[in-house]
Amino acid sequence: MDIISQLQEQVNLIANLAFNTIGTLQRDAPPNRISPNYPEPPAQPTEDGATFSEQPKLMSTGLVKAAKQFDALVAALPIAEGGEEAQLKRIAELQAENDAIGQELQKQLEAAEKELHQVQELFSQASDNCLNLKKPDVN
Repeated sequence: MDIISQLQEQVNLIANLAFNTIGTLQRDAPPNRISPNYPEPPAQPTEDGATFSEQPKLMSTGLVKAAKQFDALVAALPIAEGGEEAQLKRIAELQAENDAIGQELQKQLEAAEKELHQVQELFSQASDNCLNLKKPDVN
């Protein structure tokens, strides 16, 4: 897998972890009094109240690990040398090389199609000769 694909996968992982972390915090956070004018919120009976305090730590640890992995992937990217002008020149060179190879492939394709047509024609003649049980014409 190339580095750009790995970066995309890592971004998706970070987004997924952040989404799940925020969702879990919203779902499991104990109620809190918004204002002294409002009554005390009812206590939610939880069987695993101790695990709530551990969950954000575990989730944030996973998020930090994913972010560090992303940073490592970014650091592994090749450094662009020569600035934008050099990059544009390199792109033009690669495009010219691509065009030349494309033309060569097109020539090879046309030659292969011509040869295929000749083979099909010979096969047709051979099968006609076999069906007609006559000797092939020698040119």
